[in-house]
Amino acid sequence: MAADTASRVTITAIAREAGVSVPTVSRVVNGRSDVSPQTRERVEELLRRRGYRRRQPRPRDHASLIDLVFDDLDSPWAVEIIRGIEDVAHTSHIGTVISAIHGKAASARQWMQNVRTRATDGVILVGSGLEAPLQAELDRLDVPTVMVDTAGVPPLEVPTIGATNWAGGLAATEHLLALGHERIGFIAGPPRLRCSRARLDGYRAGLAAAELSADDELVWQGDFYPQSGFEAGNALLDHKARPSAIFASNDQMAFGLYEAIRQRGIRVPDDISVVGFDDLPEARWSSPPLTTVRQPLSEMGTLAARTVLRLARGEQIENPRIELATDLVIRNSTAQPAAA
Repeated sequence: MAADTASRVTITAIAREAGVSVPTVSRVVNGRSDVSPQTRERVEELLRRRGYRRRQPRPRDHASLIDLVFDDLDSPWAVEIIRGIEDVAHTSHIGTVISAIHGKAASARQWMQNVRTRATDGVILVGSGLEAPLQAELDRLDVPTVMVDTAGVPPLEVPTIGATNWAGGLAATEHLLALGHERIGFIAGPPRLRCSRARLDGYRAGLAAAELSADDELVWQGDFYPQSGFEAGNALLDHKARPSAIFASNDQMAFGLYEAIRQRGIRVPDDISVVGFDDLPEARWSSPPLTTVRQPLSEMGTLAARTVLRLARGEQIENPRIELATDLVIRNSTAQPAAA
């Protein structure tokens, strides 16, 4: 009976009894140094007294499974992330289960119910987050978690993989400024996403560095889908002082913008320049080929998969917050502004 009780002890229960947060107990368990000596001693005493046992790594040749959870899968962006994860999973002979929760609490709860019925070795959350009770349940089940392109602020004990979105937004804006554009429109992504806010901040920082005021009338809200790029593009093209360039904060919205431009008989880049963000495979085949900020999506998936497998083996993660570099890819959709 005692052994059975010990097997059910979780860091959530330890944190509650010690009067500290779950991340604090996690840092003690993982041997992190950023805990006060008094707190560490109290937590370690409870861990010993309650017989807490860390998750035991499975043998490397054991059949394993990881869960990939997306907010949605209706995007080539998700496909690129999956490609990187699947490369690692295939090489490591690991199965994957892919789910989409569409930002719905009911879907997330159903997914959690499914997790309880299968022996998953780890979870990768992509472009989404879980409500605190569900995150606590993953902790209770002792399932390692990694977040990719997090929607909000992640728990301290959960490793995150992202990209330098602010720097990418700045680079795209600086490119257009260097060509001579001063009125630059911007199509933003969902404000709830950290990556969307970072790209918008990078755009604004570029304008500020050039001593240009950001015109709120040139910033339109999108949702990362082509239809919103089409609608926001039409609004910007209808502006009384039309911008000479538009920066769409993802490629899909840039493709929607292309259609708005095409329907008006306007030429890219002769009449207006366009920049996207992501560098999806379609970007190089669009007409004209799209200048865009490359986000290393496949590499992000690869790193997330390797990280969650390290956690599943009981290894310590040295750097829990990783941002991979973005790069500006210049193609044929940008040029100097047309002469007035």
